[in-house]
Amino acid sequence: MIISTRGRYALRVMIDLAENGNGEYIAMKKIAERQGISLKYLEQILPVLTQNGIVEGIQGKGGGYRLTRKSEDYRIGEILRLTEGDLAPVSCLECGAEPCVRAQECRTLPMWKKLHDIIGDYLDSVFLSDLLRKD
Repeated sequence: MIISTRGRYALRVMIDLAENGNGEYIAMKKIAERQGISLKYLEQILPVLTQNGIVEGIQGKGGGYRLTRKSEDYRIGEILRLTEGDLAPVSCLECGAEPCVRAQECRTLPMWKKLHDIIGDYLDSVFLSDLLRKD
């Protein structure tokens, strides 16, 4: 499993909103400038976050984006699953995957399942607020 730029940038956007928002809307252009992310790329990421209620956005003068919750209420696993999809280490464990015909005799499947659980549990134990700390 490799987290793509989409997932990594989504986390950077969320951190930026948490650090700079204070409940106010932040223009996409400002986020792009601070994070060194192209507007075109942000135009792909922010709608996913908005449609899923992670952030809210308004258009027009004074518009922009802001968090819908406190930073301590966002699990990193939640954000990454929205932007990356399933975090499965192998395709047979992905959500909606066809059942593997070899699953009964697959000697590696239990290991992959455990790794999938460990990854999910860990990412769900880290909160956006944890990433705001600079220690």
